[in-house]
Amino acid sequence: QLQLVESGGGLVQPGGSLRLSCTASGFTLDYYHIGWFRQVPGKEREGVSCISSGDRITYTANSVKGRFTISRDNAKNTVYLQMSSLKPEDTAAYYCAADRKIPRCTLTPDNYDYWGQGTQVTVSS
Repeated sequence: QLQLVESGGGLVQPGGSLRLSCTASGFTLDYYHIGWFRQVPGKEREGVSCISSGDRITYTANSVKGRFTISRDNAKNTVYLQMSSLKPEDTAAYYCAADRKIPRCTLTPDNYDYWGQGTQVTVSS
């Protein structure tokens, strides 16, 4: 059974940092494009960053560019989202997703078939 599990969320002060992890079980993450998304209640899910399999090309949303970095450790079957200079508007539930039928990763949620359960990030003083 393909499963993604996010971890690393929590409460952090503005300007702080967190690293989210997305660990796969039941499949090899290296063969999949991975995306990080976030959602707040009442709003649509937003693409944050993604990394393609193979060439590891990444895309990052303008709202977090320069502050968030995505990376993958295939040996650990894990993709990370390093978040720095966090702002209150970054508060959301963060999800990772995987797919391999698309030619490269995208920031469009509908392109992904497999999703984790999410981890909450709250940025507040």
